[in-house]
Amino acid sequence: MLNMKMYRGFWIALSMIHCPLSVSFAQTPVYLDESKPVEQRIDDALARMTLDEKIAVIHAQSKFSSPGVKRLGFPDLWTDDGPHGVRPDVLWDEWVQAGQTNDSCVAFPALTCLTATWNPCLSRFYGESLGEEALYRGKQVMLGPGVNINRTPLNGRNFEYMGEDPCLASRMVVPYIQGLQSKGVAACVKHYALNNDEEYRHQVNVIVSDRALHEIYLPAFKAAVQEAGTWAIMGSYNLYQNQHNCHNATLLNKILKQDWGFDGVVISDWGGCHNTEEAIRNGLDLEFGSWTDGLTMGATNAYDSYYMALPYKRLIQEGKYSTKELDEKVRRVLRLFYRTTMNRQHPYGFLCSEAHYEAALKIAQEGIVLLKNNRQLLPVKNAKRILVVGENAIKMMTVGGGSSSLKVQREILPLDGIKARFAEAEIDFARGYVGDTVQSYNGVTVGRSLYDLRSAEELTAEAVAKARQADVVIFIGGLNKSDYQDCEGHDRKAYGLPYGQDQLIEALVKVNPNLVYVNISGNAVAMPWIDKVPAIVQGWFIGSEAGEAIASVLAGDVNPSGKLPFTWYVRLDDCGAHATGSFPGTWREGHQIIDETYKEDIFVGYRWTDRQQIKPLFPFGHGLSYTTFQISHLRADKKEMTSDGQLTVSVDVKNTGTVAGAEVLQLYISDVKCSQPRPVKELKGFKKVCLSPGETQTVTFTIDRSALSFYDEQTGAWIAEPGEFVAMVNSSSASTKNKIRFMLSF
Repeated sequence: MLNMKMYRGFWIALSMIHCPLSVSFAQTPVYLDESKPVEQRIDDALARMTLDEKIAVIHAQSKFSSPGVKRLGFPDLWTDDGPHGVRPDVLWDEWVQAGQTNDSCVAFPALTCLTATWNPCLSRFYGESLGEEALYRGKQVMLGPGVNINRTPLNGRNFEYMGEDPCLASRMVVPYIQGLQSKGVAACVKHYALNNDEEYRHQVNVIVSDRALHEIYLPAFKAAVQEAGTWAIMGSYNLYQNQHNCHNATLLNKILKQDWGFDGVVISDWGGCHNTEEAIRNGLDLEFGSWTDGLTMGATNAYDSYYMALPYKRLIQEGKYSTKELDEKVRRVLRLFYRTTMNRQHPYGFLCSEAHYEAALKIAQEGIVLLKNNRQLLPVKNAKRILVVGENAIKMMTVGGGSSSLKVQREILPLDGIKARFAEAEIDFARGYVGDTVQSYNGVTVGRSLYDLRSAEELTAEAVAKARQADVVIFIGGLNKSDYQDCEGHDRKAYGLPYGQDQLIEALVKVNPNLVYVNISGNAVAMPWIDKVPAIVQGWFIGSEAGEAIASVLAGDVNPSGKLPFTWYVRLDDCGAHATGSFPGTWREGHQIIDETYKEDIFVGYRWTDRQQIKPLFPFGHGLSYTTFQISHLRADKKEMTSDGQLTVSVDVKNTGTVAGAEVLQLYISDVKCSQPRPVKELKGFKKVCLSPGETQTVTFTIDRSALSFYDEQTGAWIAEPGEFVAMVNSSSASTKNKIRFMLSF
């Protein structure tokens, strides 16, 4: 112990030293005082920052991080790719795996599968689970979800998005964001906007009507901002009105920030920034990945040379710009800090928990779509000999596909899931075809080889011979996440199945009519053999629990209830983007720009097939069940709705089968007569209900004027014209039953 003399001497000496400890705690800066309003704390911090500190926080310092303000106690900000899981870490300045042992994750189903559940509650569950994994990994911003509209089934990145319909995408993205951000992790909704191609994605200049922009391509982003309150938006690579979308005056300044009131951060896609002065003026707040193309090797440690780094600082020092625009960008970044890195109230995260695997399994099971089931071939019962065919039965789908590639703790393959579930049967396997044998991506290696040197003839002969002896053949085929399939960076080259699968299916069904085809993909594919194959299941890319989910549906442990989030065309020319010859656009003479005019305008997906009276292979919203449902007694609470009022529509749905199941009731609205061309019908609401055998429920929908409106290009406003409308509630976009008419009056 110190005696009193030593104690007094110690404090005399200390008092002579200029030390921050001598500052009174009453003088704590406002920016650190959690009792103060956040905006006041932001003002205080902004006033204390130097020019260098302000410039630093608006651009990256590594592949996935941007600096905080260490002098003021703001930690660095860490982002990571999603949206289906937390991507493994790479080295600070290279696209090379960091070699960590604690960055494996749960792979959740791709967003096409999530959307196919038509269940917003599961979307919330998804976001919460992903947020907990991100927290454990120390990530403050997850780069997702994606809500670009499926304009063509050839888009290589459709599997990351939420389908073709703006209403469906809007209703599914909001709870995802709310769930993720409830954990203190920012959603970064992408890719804003009109990112509907992957091929030459940096060079495509989209030409689209204002009406199509606002009615089809923007509603999900608007819902993410105004309903979910997303904390970040990622700009897209492509151009609109001849400006790159990461610094686009119309999209970012006018629509996003001015019209919608977005108070979060606009983040560039990696390599999406191209011009310092446009970035200053046109709404970009935080720049990532700008050296070379942002995706491959360039000058090491080039972060100070980013467009919004030293070049921006020099323009301020030269007097060409004041700090007005800079302060607005920094203000938004600081607001993101207070929502994430400076938020002391967020919960603890955890990784690879059983709860997360249960979430992945539940979402996968509910998103799987039963497309066809003739002769009630499914569920598989009492089969003694089951043959599984196809490379996709043994190929990991969590690896590859671009930025959504993951390093998973486990992935149950379809063959393994089927073997485990049908343990009482004799399970055999035949490769059938060889597609992509690569089992690694960006340093993640799965540890098994798929190389097979047999010819296509040998593989087919083996599969056919085994099929003759089987009670049921389960073909696990489709696409994969390789280049020119479902993969970032390239679009598909054709609508048909690759690797000779069509011929193999024809040969198999010829010798065994009990063929179940399970399609693994994020997109529709051509099915020229559809009349011969009795049972078809859409299996998506469904992550860690893929094998168990698929097997549980095939066995009938789970009654499928998924519905298609896009139209499944018979042929590519049935799609408006292809029928009009507008995809993939044309090179501008003398320039490295592709002009792509959206000639189908607002008529995307089922809106196009309805208008052209084209029968799709499977309509938007289609999905079968192992039970049957009856939808009846559609009624409205009034025959006339006023412009400022509401209308409630009710309908009864009954499970008329023998097993419990879930049905999705889909509300479509039709404008009988309008001054502008309108779709035959448009989705305006949906509800999923679970019913026991014989049970009946009444489902209600409430609509207002917004459900009857179209975007008027002359006034820039949403207009509903008085007159007659039709409300329809059915199980898919193809059904024309259950109609009721009502009037809108002013």
